[in-house]
Amino acid sequence: MAEAINEMKGLQEKKPFILSCNSEVSVLRARRHGELLRHQTVGFVPTMGALHDGHLALIRQAAKENHRVYVSIYINPTQFGPTEDFSSYPSTWDVDYNKLRSLFEEFKDNYYMGQLSQVFRPTTQDMYPVLPPSSEIDGEGSFVTITPLSTVLEGASRPVFFRGVATVCMKLLNIVQPERVYFGQKDIQQTLVIKRMVEDFHLTTKVRVVPTVREQDGLAMSSRNVYLGHRRREVAPVLVLALRAVQKAFADGKRTRVDLLEAAFRVTTAMMEQQNELLPSQRAKFEVDYFSIADPKTMTELEEVSIEHGAIVSGAIKMLPVEDPHVKEYLGLEGRTTTVRLIDNIHLDILTSKLAVAS
Repeated sequence: MAEAINEMKGLQEKKPFILSCNSEVSVLRARRHGELLRHQTVGFVPTMGALHDGHLALIRQAAKENHRVYVSIYINPTQFGPTEDFSSYPSTWDVDYNKLRSLFEEFKDNYYMGQLSQVFRPTTQDMYPVLPPSSEIDGEGSFVTITPLSTVLEGASRPVFFRGVATVCMKLLNIVQPERVYFGQKDIQQTLVIKRMVEDFHLTTKVRVVPTVREQDGLAMSSRNVYLGHRRREVAPVLVLALRAVQKAFADGKRTRVDLLEAAFRVTTAMMEQQNELLPSQRAKFEVDYFSIADPKTMTELEEVSIEHGAIVSGAIKMLPVEDPHVKEYLGLEGRTTTVRLIDNIHLDILTSKLAVAS
């Protein structure tokens, strides 16, 4: 990496950089081919837009480890089921571009950071050139399926989700040919699916996982948070509080699945009871989709957690539509009151758990 940084510095001194935005696969490939000939590495951050500080952390990490950084913005229809929120997923290109432009300026004169050089905004025709994509479980099309990893937890709740994610990531990795690709730990099951795909299909890209970026109250940053509004936003941290309760129970010596999950459900049950005592115009109700304590590599559910191997404790909740909204109440982006699904996870190991409890 030291040699790469020195080479990067020399290249930056020789010519100015521009932040290129395009939607054509052939244009991106031509640019990437030139960089390969110059032995320049590319770090790739695939996104669906609605960029937040978590995405920016991925881009910064990519810039630390590569000569060039590519970012894609594409809302992939095949990872949304027929009844899911594809049509309402936030699309904020102008805001996203300004954030990327600010990062471009931040990196431009820093010789120890790679350059944010490419924003790829393909159309669905670009990404699925032969058949229109299908979101049906038995729909037609060319898909990548990673089983059984993609059928549990998030996969059980969203049957086509990981098929769509694996498919679009395979396409993007084939187009970009990056040395490294970056994902956030918040989507831990997704990272495992991509790692398995990379290994099984002999792809050369290295998968990097960056720690979850959180709000001050612990809520994991997510593009869907913009739909929460004030009332649901106040209750949403219940998910991370439940996961941290499991962490504390583990640090206190609890090892069985029953004991650990009991700690999580105590937190969510207490919050549910608290909200039910409020008037409909004041409360924010939610449902627990699942809590999981699983093997860190296979996501197989564990009955007991060993100190040696630890576990991934994860969960998902559904923030239900707001009841009796006030006339001037902020309900989130575009004022929608539809269900908002949140996910999160924490790595359960004895050292991290004790440090978290101590802090």
